[in-house]
Amino acid sequence: MARKQNGLSSAELSNFCGQVALILEAGLPLYDGMETLAGTESGTGSDGMYQAVSRGVNETGSLYDALKGDERWPSYLVEMIGIGERSGHLEKVMRGLEKYYAREDRIRSSVVSAVTYPMVLSVMLVLIVFILLWKVLPVFRRVLNSMGVGMSETGSALMKVGSIVGWIVLVLVVVLLVAALALVILSRTKYRDKVIDLVQKIPVIARLNRKLSASRVSSVLSMMLSSGFPTEEALDMTSSVLSDPAAAEKVKSIRTGLDEGKTFADAISDTGLFDELHSRMIKMGCATGHEDQVLGKLSELYEEQVEDDISRLIAIIEPTLVALLAVVIGAVLLSVMLPMAGILTSL
Repeated sequence: MARKQNGLSSAELSNFCGQVALILEAGLPLYDGMETLAGTESGTGSDGMYQAVSRGVNETGSLYDALKGDERWPSYLVEMIGIGERSGHLEKVMRGLEKYYAREDRIRSSVVSAVTYPMVLSVMLVLIVFILLWKVLPVFRRVLNSMGVGMSETGSALMKVGSIVGWIVLVLVVVLLVAALALVILSRTKYRDKVIDLVQKIPVIARLNRKLSASRVSSVLSMMLSSGFPTEEALDMTSSVLSDPAAAEKVKSIRTGLDEGKTFADAISDTGLFDELHSRMIKMGCATGHEDQVLGKLSELYEEQVEDDISRLIAIIEPTLVALLAVVIGAVLLSVMLPMAGILTSL
Protein backbone atom coordinates (compact mmCIF):
# COMPACT_ATOMS: atom_id res chain seq x y z
CA MET A 1 0.00 0.00 0.00
CA ALA A 2 1.37 3.38 -0.98
CA ARG A 3 1.76 5.76 1.92
CA LYS A 4 1.48 9.51 2.13
CA GLN A 5 4.62 11.54 2.57
CA ASN A 6 3.15 14.25 4.84
CA GLY A 7 4.09 12.50 8.07
CA LEU A 8 7.28 12.76 10.08
CA SER A 9 10.65 13.68 8.59
CA SER A 10 13.54 11.22 8.66
CA ALA A 11 15.02 12.97 11.70
CA GLU A 12 11.67 12.80 13.51
CA LEU A 13 11.24 9.13 12.59
CA SER A 14 14.71 8.41 13.99
CA ASN A 15 13.78 10.20 17.21
CA PHE A 16 10.49 8.26 17.44
CA CYS A 17 12.23 4.90 17.00
CA GLY A 18 14.88 5.84 19.56
CA GLN A 19 12.22 6.88 22.09
CA VAL A 20 10.29 3.62 21.65
CA ALA A 21 13.51 1.62 22.01
CA LEU A 22 14.28 3.53 25.21
CA ILE A 23 10.81 2.73 26.58
CA LEU A 24 11.33 -0.97 25.87
CA GLU A 25 14.83 -0.98 27.35
CA ALA A 26 13.53 0.66 30.53
CA GLY A 27 10.97 -2.10 30.94
CA LEU A 28 7.97 0.28 30.80
CA PRO A 29 4.67 -1.05 29.46
CA LEU A 30 4.40 0.06 25.87
CA TYR A 31 0.97 1.65 26.32
CA ASP A 32 2.22 3.67 29.30
CA GLY A 33 5.37 4.75 27.50
CA MET A 34 3.48 5.78 24.35
CA GLU A 35 1.04 7.82 26.42
CA THR A 36 3.94 9.65 28.04
CA LEU A 37 5.63 10.15 24.69
CA ALA A 38 2.42 11.57 23.21
CA GLY A 39 2.25 14.00 26.13
CA THR A 40 5.78 15.27 25.47
CA GLU A 41 4.83 15.99 21.84
CA SER A 42 1.76 18.02 22.83
CA GLY A 43 1.63 21.33 21.02
CA THR A 44 3.90 20.23 18.17
CA GLY A 45 2.83 19.62 14.59
CA SER A 46 3.06 15.85 15.07
CA ASP A 47 1.08 15.57 18.31
CA GLY A 48 -1.95 14.20 16.45
CA MET A 49 0.06 11.28 15.09
CA TYR A 50 1.48 10.44 18.50
CA GLN A 51 -1.95 10.66 20.15
CA ALA A 52 -3.36 8.28 17.51
CA VAL A 53 -0.53 5.80 18.16
CA SER A 54 -1.08 6.00 21.91
CA ARG A 55 -4.79 5.26 21.49
CA GLY A 56 -4.04 2.43 19.09
CA VAL A 57 -1.58 0.78 21.46
CA ASN A 58 -4.07 1.08 24.34
CA GLU A 59 -6.80 -0.55 22.24
CA THR A 60 -4.79 -3.32 20.56
CA GLY A 61 -1.67 -3.75 22.68
CA SER A 62 0.38 -3.80 19.47
CA LEU A 63 2.49 -1.00 18.03
CA TYR A 64 2.23 -2.58 14.60
CA ASP A 65 -1.58 -2.58 14.69
CA ALA A 66 -1.57 1.01 15.94
CA LEU A 67 0.55 2.20 13.00
CA LYS A 68 -0.62 0.11 10.06
CA GLY A 69 -3.90 1.96 9.62
CA ASP A 70 -2.24 5.38 9.36
CA GLU A 71 -0.83 6.07 5.91
CA ARG A 72 1.46 8.81 7.25
CA TRP A 73 3.83 6.20 8.68
CA PRO A 74 6.32 4.70 6.15
CA SER A 75 5.54 1.15 5.02
CA TYR A 76 9.10 0.00 5.74
CA LEU A 77 8.92 1.18 9.35
CA VAL A 78 5.49 -0.37 9.93
CA GLU A 79 6.38 -3.74 8.43
CA MET A 80 9.70 -3.90 10.26
CA ILE A 81 7.89 -3.22 13.54
CA GLY A 82 5.53 -6.07 12.69
CA ILE A 83 8.50 -8.37 12.15
CA GLY A 84 10.06 -7.17 15.40
CA GLU A 85 6.90 -8.00 17.34
CA ARG A 86 6.58 -11.44 15.77
CA SER A 87 10.23 -12.30 16.36
CA GLY A 88 10.33 -10.90 19.89
CA HIS A 89 13.10 -8.46 18.95
CA LEU A 90 11.13 -5.21 18.79
CA GLU A 91 13.72 -3.37 20.88
CA LYS A 92 16.50 -4.42 18.51
CA VAL A 93 14.39 -3.49 15.48
CA MET A 94 13.65 -0.02 16.85
CA ARG A 95 17.34 0.64 17.48
CA GLY A 96 18.11 -0.48 13.95
CA LEU A 97 15.37 1.77 12.55
CA GLU A 98 16.70 4.67 14.62
CA LYS A 99 20.10 4.31 12.95
CA TYR A 100 18.54 3.74 9.54
CA TYR A 101 16.46 6.93 9.59
CA ALA A 102 19.30 8.95 11.11
CA ARG A 103 21.49 7.84 8.21
CA GLU A 104 18.67 8.61 5.75
CA ASP A 105 18.38 12.11 7.21
CA ARG A 106 22.13 12.70 6.75
CA ILE A 107 21.95 11.44 3.19
CA ARG A 108 18.89 13.56 2.42
CA SER A 109 20.55 16.68 3.82
CA SER A 110 23.67 16.04 1.75
CA VAL A 111 21.65 15.49 -1.42
CA VAL A 112 19.56 18.63 -0.84
CA SER A 113 22.74 20.64 -0.32
CA ALA A 114 24.33 19.17 -3.44
CA VAL A 115 21.24 19.94 -5.55
CA THR A 116 20.47 23.40 -4.14
CA TYR A 117 23.94 24.84 -4.70
CA PRO A 118 24.10 24.01 -8.44
CA MET A 119 20.54 25.25 -8.93
CA VAL A 120 21.44 28.59 -7.36
CA LEU A 121 24.48 28.84 -9.62
CA SER A 122 22.32 27.94 -12.61
CA VAL A 123 19.87 30.72 -11.79
CA MET A 124 22.79 33.15 -11.53
CA LEU A 125 24.05 31.94 -14.90
CA VAL A 126 20.64 32.52 -16.48
CA LEU A 127 20.44 36.04 -15.07
CA ILE A 128 23.98 36.98 -16.14
CA VAL A 129 23.63 35.64 -19.69
CA PHE A 130 20.14 37.10 -20.10
CA ILE A 131 21.20 40.58 -18.97
CA LEU A 132 24.31 40.36 -21.14
CA LEU A 133 22.34 39.43 -24.26
CA TRP A 134 19.27 41.56 -23.65
CA LYS A 135 20.79 44.76 -22.23
CA VAL A 136 24.57 44.92 -22.60
CA LEU A 137 24.99 43.90 -26.25
CA PRO A 138 22.37 46.32 -27.62
CA VAL A 139 23.97 49.17 -25.66
CA PHE A 140 27.39 48.43 -27.15
CA ARG A 141 25.91 48.21 -30.63
CA ARG A 142 24.17 51.56 -30.24
CA VAL A 143 27.34 53.16 -28.87
CA LEU A 144 29.41 51.88 -31.80
CA ASN A 145 26.80 52.99 -34.35
CA SER A 146 26.56 56.46 -32.81
CA MET A 147 30.38 56.75 -33.03
CA GLY A 148 30.28 55.76 -36.67
CA VAL A 149 32.68 52.90 -36.06
CA GLY A 150 32.32 49.83 -38.19
CA MET A 151 33.09 46.33 -37.09
CA SER A 152 35.36 43.96 -39.00
CA GLU A 153 33.93 40.79 -40.49
CA THR A 154 35.86 38.68 -37.98
CA GLY A 155 34.66 40.74 -35.05
CA SER A 156 31.10 40.75 -36.29
CA ALA A 157 31.15 36.97 -36.81
CA LEU A 158 32.66 36.39 -33.39
CA MET A 159 30.05 38.58 -31.71
CA LYS A 160 27.29 36.77 -33.58
CA VAL A 161 28.70 33.40 -32.50
CA GLY A 162 28.90 34.63 -28.92
CA SER A 163 25.28 35.75 -29.02
CA ILE A 164 24.14 32.41 -30.45
CA VAL A 165 26.13 30.46 -27.87
CA GLY A 166 24.74 32.64 -25.11
CA TRP A 167 21.13 32.07 -26.17
CA ILE A 168 21.71 28.32 -26.56
CA VAL A 169 23.23 28.10 -23.08
CA LEU A 170 20.42 30.22 -21.70
CA VAL A 171 17.73 27.98 -23.21
CA LEU A 172 19.45 24.75 -22.09
CA VAL A 173 19.90 25.92 -18.51
CA VAL A 174 16.30 27.15 -18.32
CA VAL A 175 15.05 23.81 -19.68
CA LEU A 176 17.11 21.89 -17.10
CA LEU A 177 15.90 24.11 -14.27
CA VAL A 178 12.27 23.71 -15.34
CA ALA A 179 12.71 19.93 -15.63
CA ALA A 180 14.30 19.73 -12.16
CA LEU A 181 11.55 21.87 -10.67
CA ALA A 182 8.89 19.77 -12.38
CA LEU A 183 10.37 16.56 -10.93
CA VAL A 184 10.41 18.07 -7.46
CA ILE A 185 6.77 19.15 -7.76
CA LEU A 186 5.63 15.82 -9.25
CA SER A 187 7.43 13.92 -6.48
CA ARG A 188 4.96 15.48 -4.04
CA THR A 189 1.87 14.43 -5.99
CA LYS A 190 0.19 11.17 -6.96
CA TYR A 191 2.87 10.74 -9.64
CA ARG A 192 5.57 10.26 -7.00
CA ASP A 193 6.07 6.57 -7.79
CA LYS A 194 6.51 7.28 -11.50
CA VAL A 195 9.08 9.98 -10.73
CA ILE A 196 10.97 7.57 -8.49
CA ASP A 197 10.93 4.89 -11.20
CA LEU A 198 12.29 7.42 -13.71
CA VAL A 199 15.07 8.60 -11.39
CA GLN A 200 16.03 5.03 -10.51
CA LYS A 201 16.78 4.33 -14.17
CA ILE A 202 19.82 6.60 -13.90
CA PRO A 203 22.80 4.19 -13.67
CA VAL A 204 24.33 5.78 -10.55
CA ILE A 205 20.98 5.85 -8.72
CA ALA A 206 20.21 2.30 -9.84
CA ARG A 207 23.49 1.07 -8.37
CA LEU A 208 22.83 2.83 -5.06
CA ASN A 209 19.29 1.46 -4.95
CA ARG A 210 20.56 -2.08 -5.54
CA LYS A 211 22.96 -1.81 -2.61
CA LEU A 212 20.26 -0.35 -0.38
CA SER A 213 17.89 -3.18 -1.31
CA ALA A 214 20.62 -5.75 -0.59
CA SER A 215 21.15 -4.12 2.80
CA ARG A 216 17.45 -4.32 3.65
CA VAL A 217 17.13 -7.92 2.47
CA SER A 218 20.15 -9.10 4.45
CA SER A 219 19.05 -7.14 7.55
CA VAL A 220 15.54 -8.61 7.65
CA LEU A 221 16.70 -12.15 6.82
CA SER A 222 19.37 -11.97 9.51
CA MET A 223 16.84 -10.88 12.10
CA MET A 224 14.28 -13.50 11.14
CA LEU A 225 16.74 -16.40 10.94
CA SER A 226 18.42 -15.49 14.23
CA SER A 227 14.95 -15.48 15.84
CA GLY A 228 14.35 -19.07 14.76
CA PHE A 229 11.88 -18.44 11.94
CA PRO A 230 11.84 -21.00 9.11
CA THR A 231 13.71 -19.82 6.03
CA GLU A 232 10.57 -19.93 3.87
CA GLU A 233 8.60 -17.75 6.28
CA ALA A 234 11.54 -15.36 6.65
CA LEU A 235 11.66 -14.91 2.87
CA ASP A 236 7.91 -14.27 2.68
CA MET A 237 8.16 -11.56 5.34
CA THR A 238 11.22 -10.01 3.72
CA SER A 239 9.51 -9.54 0.35
CA SER A 240 6.62 -7.77 2.08
CA VAL A 241 8.77 -4.96 3.55
CA LEU A 242 10.72 -4.06 0.42
CA SER A 243 9.72 -0.87 -1.41
CA ASP A 244 11.78 -1.83 -4.48
CA PRO A 245 9.64 -4.14 -6.67
CA ALA A 246 12.71 -5.58 -8.43
CA ALA A 247 14.32 -6.58 -5.11
CA ALA A 248 11.01 -8.03 -3.87
CA GLU A 249 10.80 -10.18 -7.01
CA LYS A 250 14.34 -11.46 -6.42
CA VAL A 251 13.43 -12.46 -2.87
CA LYS A 252 10.37 -14.28 -4.21
CA SER A 253 12.62 -16.07 -6.70
CA ILE A 254 14.79 -17.23 -3.77
CA ARG A 255 11.64 -18.71 -2.25
CA THR A 256 10.82 -20.38 -5.56
CA GLY A 257 14.34 -21.79 -5.75
CA LEU A 258 13.92 -23.42 -2.34
CA ASP A 259 10.66 -25.00 -3.51
CA GLU A 260 12.55 -26.39 -6.51
CA GLY A 261 15.08 -28.09 -4.22
CA LYS A 262 17.94 -25.59 -4.36
CA THR A 263 19.96 -24.75 -1.29
CA PHE A 264 19.45 -21.37 0.36
CA ALA A 265 22.93 -20.19 -0.70
CA ASP A 266 22.49 -21.31 -4.32
CA ALA A 267 19.03 -19.72 -4.57
CA ILE A 268 20.44 -16.40 -3.35
CA SER A 269 23.42 -16.60 -5.70
CA ASP A 270 21.18 -17.22 -8.72
CA THR A 271 19.26 -13.98 -8.17
CA GLY A 272 22.32 -11.72 -8.45
CA LEU A 273 21.03 -9.66 -5.52
CA PHE A 274 24.44 -9.76 -3.84
CA ASP A 275 27.93 -9.39 -5.29
CA GLU A 276 29.71 -12.63 -6.12
CA LEU A 277 32.09 -12.33 -3.17
CA HIS A 278 29.22 -11.73 -0.77
CA SER A 279 27.28 -14.66 -2.22
CA ARG A 280 30.26 -16.86 -1.45
CA MET A 281 30.34 -15.48 2.09
CA ILE A 282 26.69 -16.44 2.50
CA LYS A 283 27.46 -19.92 1.20
CA MET A 284 30.24 -20.32 3.76
CA GLY A 285 27.91 -19.01 6.46
CA CYS A 286 25.29 -21.60 5.52
CA ALA A 287 27.91 -24.34 5.60
CA THR A 288 28.93 -23.39 9.15
CA GLY A 289 25.43 -22.60 10.40
CA HIS A 290 26.11 -18.88 10.79
CA GLU A 291 24.17 -17.48 7.84
CA ASP A 292 22.28 -15.05 10.08
CA GLN A 293 25.53 -13.51 11.33
CA VAL A 294 26.96 -13.23 7.81
CA LEU A 295 23.78 -11.56 6.56
CA GLY A 296 23.89 -9.12 9.47
CA LYS A 297 27.47 -8.14 8.60
CA LEU A 298 26.54 -7.74 4.94
CA SER A 299 23.67 -5.43 5.90
CA GLU A 300 26.07 -3.12 7.74
CA LEU A 301 28.58 -3.33 4.90
CA TYR A 302 26.06 -2.34 2.21
CA GLU A 303 24.72 0.54 4.30
CA GLU A 304 28.24 1.90 4.71
CA GLN A 305 28.87 1.53 0.98
CA VAL A 306 25.68 3.45 0.13
CA GLU A 307 26.64 6.31 2.42
CA ASP A 308 30.22 6.40 1.11
CA ASP A 309 29.07 6.28 -2.53
CA ILE A 310 26.70 9.19 -2.01
CA SER A 311 29.39 11.21 -0.26
CA ARG A 312 31.81 10.60 -3.14
CA LEU A 313 29.14 11.46 -5.71
CA ILE A 314 28.37 14.74 -3.98
CA ALA A 315 32.08 15.53 -3.68
CA ILE A 316 32.39 15.12 -7.46
CA ILE A 317 29.19 16.90 -8.50
CA GLU A 318 29.71 20.22 -6.72
CA PRO A 319 33.19 21.19 -8.03
CA THR A 320 32.37 19.82 -11.48
CA LEU A 321 29.28 21.99 -11.80
CA VAL A 322 31.08 25.03 -10.45
CA ALA A 323 33.87 24.56 -13.01
CA LEU A 324 31.36 23.97 -15.82
CA LEU A 325 29.36 27.09 -15.01
CA ALA A 326 32.53 29.18 -14.74
CA VAL A 327 33.70 27.97 -18.16
CA VAL A 328 30.31 28.68 -19.78
CA ILE A 329 30.08 32.20 -18.35
CA GLY A 330 33.70 32.93 -19.25
CA ALA A 331 33.28 31.66 -22.81
CA VAL A 332 30.18 33.77 -23.41
CA LEU A 333 31.79 36.89 -21.97
CA LEU A 334 35.00 36.46 -23.96
CA SER A 335 33.22 35.75 -27.25
CA VAL A 336 31.18 38.94 -26.86
CA MET A 337 33.67 41.30 -25.26
CA LEU A 338 36.84 40.55 -27.25
CA PRO A 339 35.54 41.96 -30.56
CA MET A 340 34.36 45.10 -28.80
CA ALA A 341 37.66 45.48 -26.99
CA GLY A 342 39.49 45.19 -30.30
CA ILE A 343 37.34 47.91 -31.86
CA LEU A 344 37.75 50.29 -28.95
CA THR A 345 41.52 49.93 -28.87
CA SER A 346 41.70 50.74 -32.58
CA LEU A 347 39.99 54.11 -32.12
